[in-house]
Amino acid sequence: MIQCVQRMLYLSVLVAFAACNAPPVPLDDILIEKTFVPEQCVRAVKVGDYVRYHYNGMFPDGKKFDSSYDRGSTYNVFVGKKQLIQGMDKALVGMCINERRLVKIPPHLAYGKQGYGDIIPPDSILHFDVLLLDVWNPEDGVQINTYHTPSTCSRKVEVSDYVRYHYNGTLLDGTLFDSSHTRMRTYDTYVGIGWLIAGMDQGLLGMCVGERRIITMPPSLGYGENGDGSDIPGQASLVFDVILLDLHNPRDGITVTNQKVPESCTRKSIAGDFVRYHYNGSLLDGTFFDSSYSRNRTYDTYVGRGYVIAGMDEGLIGVCVGERRTITIPPHLAYGEEGTGTKIPGSAVLVFDVHIIDFHNPSDNTQITVTYKPETCDKQAKKGDFVKYHYNASLMDGTDIDSTHNYGKTYDIVLGANQVVPGMEDGLMNMCVGEKRHVVIPPHLGYGERGVTDEVPGSAVLVFDIELIDMEEGLPEGYMFIWNDDVSPDLFSEMDKNDDKQVEPSEFTDYILRQVNDGKGRLAPGFDPYRIIDNMFSNQDRNGDGKITEAEFKLKADEAAAHDEL
Repeated sequence: MIQCVQRMLYLSVLVAFAACNAPPVPLDDILIEKTFVPEQCVRAVKVGDYVRYHYNGMFPDGKKFDSSYDRGSTYNVFVGKKQLIQGMDKALVGMCINERRLVKIPPHLAYGKQGYGDIIPPDSILHFDVLLLDVWNPEDGVQINTYHTPSTCSRKVEVSDYVRYHYNGTLLDGTLFDSSHTRMRTYDTYVGIGWLIAGMDQGLLGMCVGERRIITMPPSLGYGENGDGSDIPGQASLVFDVILLDLHNPRDGITVTNQKVPESCTRKSIAGDFVRYHYNGSLLDGTFFDSSYSRNRTYDTYVGRGYVIAGMDEGLIGVCVGERRTITIPPHLAYGEEGTGTKIPGSAVLVFDVHIIDFHNPSDNTQITVTYKPETCDKQAKKGDFVKYHYNASLMDGTDIDSTHNYGKTYDIVLGANQVVPGMEDGLMNMCVGEKRHVVIPPHLGYGERGVTDEVPGSAVLVFDIELIDMEEGLPEGYMFIWNDDVSPDLFSEMDKNDDKQVEPSEFTDYILRQVNDGKGRLAPGFDPYRIIDNMFSNQDRNGDGKITEAEFKLKADEAAAHDEL
């Protein structure tokens, strides 16, 4: 058994020795060793394709005889058209971009018995380390791969549209040659009119805002045989990873969408109106740039007079109070080619989501609508009358401001005494006790441009629902006190209680109050009686010494000019 094993080992050594000393087996065909295969192979080389590749050429002993790397440029050639040695023509078929192959080519598929000058001896086996960088075919067109489509697409790119987009530009092997992202600025251009390379002109057509696509193009539709002179070599296929951010046409006007109109709309805005509205402003890709809500204040402006960008001037015409609408504005009706700097880029389409809060016209008067009127109405409120009324006050959008019902008491004023805003004076005139009215007051008859801090915004239209509860008739204009009966001929003497021929303030006050209490006279309602009496006394005290003499004392009928006195 031991001898048998020894004999077998001896025979194995002889076989191994014979194999090491045997002459090399001649190559009948090329041998390919794939030293690197990419994970994805979108396309493999076929006969008739044009390829760009790098290589190192070596003899079997490792000696290098040629290299594209040493020349600093790829080898560019058609495959299968006898522009290469036969072995290389065969070796390139089926290769993928970025694939690496070690190819061994026998002499009869290389330079044969003649060799190649002083570089390659006759009957040489050649080794090539090949890296494929590019492949295309003369019949290739633009290839488009859309990998993200937005949920809504109201419009697609057409010829002559102006677009703004971001891109990464690479060669087919992934080498980056340009990117708008690194410049932090979109590429802005017209499409389909020759401002772009032909492949991009074609590849952008049909895109939606927000869409992402890979656009691959052969050199004939890119930079051709010469490349761009720097980063893009000649005969290079190009790959652009594109996202479309903006799209418009110079012929575009504004578009109004997403309209939500309130059920009642008694009036629509016209040129010259002053409008208060809230808005959110964004770019077409959804990028936010401004909001009135963030400032907690409406944007207030005249419309149709050039106070705002042209597109907004147009978009705010014909709106109702409470309406919501989306106004899309092309750049030539917005901020044009320059934009506004950091927030709004040049040539940007703007989208405004607008909510109309109120509007008015400087020529507007107070609008009065009678909502209830009692059957009998003997007296109507007039200037000078003391009126008591309840009200609910709100803005045009329904925001509550105030209500007398919250305080459990009426609001009491003298009409015509500037105790309320002019619009409310208008609203209360000629009312009957028990009557109810809906009163709309424009800001110039309300609280004006300033409004009331924390209560009424500036330039706000006010809405009052009022009910007249009670009314006391006022005095004739110019009077703060009148006699109900005939005036006593001994008026001065009746005032002069101590008979010292002069009337002091206390005597004067006591006398007037007694006349009022006895029903012989009446003070203007709604005012402090003591202030009225003090004013009457001052008008009679002509020398200002704090006393009234008989010479100073005069009735109103005796005065040349009207005074609020006797």
